[in-house]
Amino acid sequence: MARLARRTGVVDRPSDPRRMHARVTPLLGGLAIYLGVMIPTLVLVKKDAATMAILVGGSIVAAVGVIDDFAEIKPLLKFAGQMAAIVALLAYGLRIDHLSVPLTNITVTLQPIISIPLTVLWVATIINMVNFIDGLDGLAGGLCAISALTFAVIALSLDRSTTGVAAAILAGAAFAFLRFNFYPASIFMGDAGSMLLGYVLAVISIQGVLKGAATVALIFPLLVLGVPFADLFLVVFRRLRKGVPIYTSGRDHVHHDLVLVAGFSQRTSVLLLYGWCLLLNGLALAMRFHLTVAIVVLGLAAAAATASMARMLLAYRAGDGRAGEASDP
Repeated sequence: MARLARRTGVVDRPSDPRRMHARVTPLLGGLAIYLGVMIPTLVLVKKDAATMAILVGGSIVAAVGVIDDFAEIKPLLKFAGQMAAIVALLAYGLRIDHLSVPLTNITVTLQPIISIPLTVLWVATIINMVNFIDGLDGLAGGLCAISALTFAVIALSLDRSTTGVAAAILAGAAFAFLRFNFYPASIFMGDAGSMLLGYVLAVISIQGVLKGAATVALIFPLLVLGVPFADLFLVVFRRLRKGVPIYTSGRDHVHHDLVLVAGFSQRTSVLLLYGWCLLLNGLALAMRFHLTVAIVVLGLAAAAATASMARMLLAYRAGDGRAGEASDP
């Protein structure tokens, strides 16, 4: 894919200030991830509604992403492609049709007039937050790999074997991609990869986690995807505060703060975010399997990591956000 990208000119050039890399890097890594997900899914996974939603909707978002990688399309057109994939998901009957109230035995059944818009919002949010956080070498791929692996364990523990295997396949494809995408990256996933990862994670979260009977089912995806969610909320808050469109590009993400404000190298910044993600995912697993000691230990560690991140981000908002001269070994 890297060779194909170079021959066709589908490369990412560090031509504007928001770019964090210094050399021309081929795109189309998303197509490699696409093949790494779709071929095993076709061969190994039972063709139920969730699998078909992954195959059809995933192909749609990957195609839209490839088009955007070849020739940057307008955000509205890209969003329309995401909506087409979500329509395919809904057509196969996947939606958030009930929610368990956290830490209680209360389950609320949602009528279609509520569940369909909620599903659209949930899937679109996850697609775009993964796309947003794809700003450092190996960051989005690593976070999605960790999250997919956790989703696989949770789904399999809830006897949702089809979704669990699909999640494991996604984790495998993302981990394999890191061989080429971790700093210094030899290829980028582009929008084709980030939107595909986000879409499949959304399908898995709906079918394999939110539909579970666990009283903390709603908490699981919020913890597992906690780092991308935190980045999304931070970016939305900052851009609304500045009065700029949410879909614009900028150096206002969590990973930008770690490199440009805190002064960490790109590699260290990614590893710190991996660590934060692992703590939140470990807490989700401890809660799923009712491991009291692990819940306390991981809960305290995750809270400390979150507080540390928040302190740096608050310092940025207070005006300490002058760009540093971070460099990687």
